[in-house]
Amino acid sequence: MPAVETHTAKPTRSEQEAARRSFTALEESLKSLSKKDTTEIEIEETSQKIVLPTMALRLLSRILKDLGEGRPVQIMPIAAEMTTQAAAEMLGCSRPHVIKLLEHGKIPFTLIGKHRRIKYEHVMKYRMAMKEAQRRNLKEMMKDDEEAGLYDS
Repeated sequence: MPAVETHTAKPTRSEQEAARRSFTALEESLKSLSKKDTTEIEIEETSQKIVLPTMALRLLSRILKDLGEGRPVQIMPIAAEMTTQAAAEMLGCSRPHVIKLLEHGKIPFTLIGKHRRIKYEHVMKYRMAMKEAQRRNLKEMMKDDEEAGLYDS
């Protein structure tokens, strides 16, 4: 089970706007912090100062970008392991389909007793490869349609 797993619901319009403004400001600040390992920030409401790894601020910037674009965010360590059900949800398919992918060697996994565990990074690698194959196939279909004269010029 992952050490950290945080889910957010789809952000509201006001949260999206705040995220967009914050993203822009944070990106500007990060440009001047590129060589620093840590950065001190202050929470205005409490006047508390916190020292953060600059890497954490870069991650926060990516989160703000996604929230600003209206996408929910989930944070999970790359080395985290997941169940076949969680992998199925991430890939948008059924659990039996994921099991077939595992058994055919498409995604590496480990057995813990009778239970299959899959590393998050392996699921994401498969997902990215699947998306790239879809893009290639779509481009090929469009090219074939163009050559067949199915598009109006």
